[in-house]
Amino acid sequence: MDIGTKLRQARLEAGLSQRQLCEGIVTRNMLSQIENGSARPSMDTLALFASRLGKTVGFFLGEPVASGNALCMANARQAYARGAWTEAKAFLEDYQGPDGQLDEEWGLLNALVLLSEAEAVRQRPIYARELLEQVAQFGAKTCYYTAELEQRRLLLLSEVSQDPIALSVDDRPLLYRAKRALQEGNPARCAMLLEACEDRDGGDWHFLRAEAAWLQGEYALAAEHYRKAEQEHPKDCWPRLEACYRALDDYKMAYEYACKQRNLTSEVR
Repeated sequence: MDIGTKLRQARLEAGLSQRQLCEGIVTRNMLSQIENGSARPSMDTLALFASRLGKTVGFFLGEPVASGNALCMANARQAYARGAWTEAKAFLEDYQGPDGQLDEEWGLLNALVLLSEAEAVRQRPIYARELLEQVAQFGAKTCYYTAELEQRRLLLLSEVSQDPIALSVDDRPLLYRAKRALQEGNPARCAMLLEACEDRDGGDWHFLRAEAAWLQGEYALAAEHYRKAEQEHPKDCWPRLEACYRALDDYKMAYEYACKQRNLTSEVR
């Protein structure tokens, strides 16, 4: 039985709708894709699902679930889900290893707790760096430590060290976090995450960069990036471009994009 099928069965047994399970974790559409097997969750996402469903990550990965460490791990998962990092670490310290059933998840959960705490205390760079060093140590102990998690660690390490660090070429985690920062009303952080991307030529990258600039009132910069994204996202970019050019008192360009919107509406009809 694959992860998606197990996830769906556990959700139904818990009496949760897709919306209730995925809230604050992924979109409902993404959860549907995971459950039908067309997408696979990251270990970070799977750990959040497991916590909400009262299961272990091992349950979804086909590992045995009976263990003397089951209680402390369940408590640690719940504390992690609440953002209670100190409490989660205390439960994880009660873990008695080696435990062939839960050692890998224990390493992953330690890494997740420490990484989340480091992100929360980034204004204390010395402490944050100490936490990030521990993340790397625990990450090396578990096969569940993903490239996405390492990228998060390196990005934060670069930020708190004020020292550029080369990131992996896979920018998808950064784009996801940039979009999330935008949804949370933090355009400055969105822009910072986007600047860490290696590939800055795609329409999605330019659209997010434009949105961040728009929310910060940087209309000239926003217009520049909207124009680079409009071929892939015309319906989203054209209204913004009209508004940007109006804000810049460039009424000729504003009129041009207003006409494009009208023409698009006429074609749809």
